[in-house]
Amino acid sequence: YNSLVFISGGKVAAVHRKLIPTAGERLAYAQGDARGLGVVETTFGRLGGLICWENYMPLARFALYAAGVEIWVAPTWDRGEPWISTLRHVAKEGRVYVVGCGSALRWDAVPPRVRALLPPGEGWLNGGDSAIVDPDGKFVVEPVHERQEVVYGTVDPAHLRGPRWQLDVAGHYARPDLFTLTVDRNRRPHVREA
Repeated sequence: YNSLVFISGGKVAAVHRKLIPTAGERLAYAQGDARGLGVVETTFGRLGGLICWENYMPLARFALYAAGVEIWVAPTWDRGEPWISTLRHVAKEGRVYVVGCGSALRWDAVPPRVRALLPPGEGWLNGGDSAIVDPDGKFVVEPVHERQEVVYGTVDPAHLRGPRWQLDVAGHYARPDLFTLTVDRNRRPHVREA
């Protein structure tokens, strides 16, 4: 499984398995279930997130908003303006901090046997674009492009109140009388014995 592991207090607090492997990921990864689709209570806030293009799944996002996520982690292979716009959209829609973790990778870091399977290239295979966005969709840390570095930023939980007071898509701005979402958190084994 392509997985997002949350560690809190020195131990594994939750594991989210990517719900849908994207494109070539299907060659190596199975579909995940919703057991890990939730939030983790930490000393600095309620942590949750989705992997790569799962961030384009509105119902998965809503499930995390409804669970009270405050700090959203979005690790990805994606990059560039459309992805950066997605990070800003998730932050603004969910009124959450978003930590976008991009994969900055140079061509010369790819092993020759793997590079032989790819189209020719040099320089940066992936520019990365890691960033941190606040609940108003503004950058705390601008996207880090074509550099491999650790991104640091200040997350202020008090800054969540104002934006959520204006728009809380899973709270006062939701219409549970009109729309409902059911999340099945049961494990779905590939083989069941009768």
